[in-house]
Amino acid sequence: MLVLAGMVEAAIERGIEALKNRDVELARQIIADDLKINRKRYDTEEKCLELIATQQPLASDLRTIVAVLYIIVDLERMGDHAEGIAKIALMLADEPPLKPYIDIPRMAEVAIRMLMGSLEAFKNRDADRARAVCNEDDEVDALYDQVYRELLTYMLSDPKTTERATHLIWVAHNLERIADRVTNICERVVYLVEGTTGELNVSKY
Repeated sequence: MLVLAGMVEAAIERGIEALKNRDVELARQIIADDLKINRKRYDTEEKCLELIATQQPLASDLRTIVAVLYIIVDLERMGDHAEGIAKIALMLADEPPLKPYIDIPRMAEVAIRMLMGSLEAFKNRDADRARAVCNEDDEVDALYDQVYRELLTYMLSDPKTTERATHLIWVAHNLERIADRVTNICERVVYLVEGTTGELNVSKY
């Protein structure tokens, strides 16, 4: 699971790098590597199911396996969002930059920080840390609002920017969804530690 998370983290970072540098080859590599992320998810799932079938785990061991089964789905979907960013980087590679990339990379930094924090909470069985990571989602949402408003202003003032601005909104949306999926992981950490389920931070999107 942690290897899968590392693969996803790298995909997000590289997706933003490809976008900023208009790096077509890097974007294509990210898209190709998504198959490896998918494979790692299914391999991990198979190992979990094998453990359940052969070891008949009870109590906390079973909760750990169930948590992992849920977490790897969210990680794989984060990989899909990173792939989506890479595809947009390809679309924008031949276009002049609409604006300097400031808030979108900041969104990525916070989302990655949240991802690493959620995994730290998992490894340490730290429910309080998981709850704290969830609260960081508000920062990502605020940045998304800022990006959306700014790009909407571009579109209203110059309709020729509409296509590029729309693509950038989708990049921001992908990052916002990544952060939301991190909150799902945090919820699974709380379930693992305390045996309770529930939403920790409800996104408005």
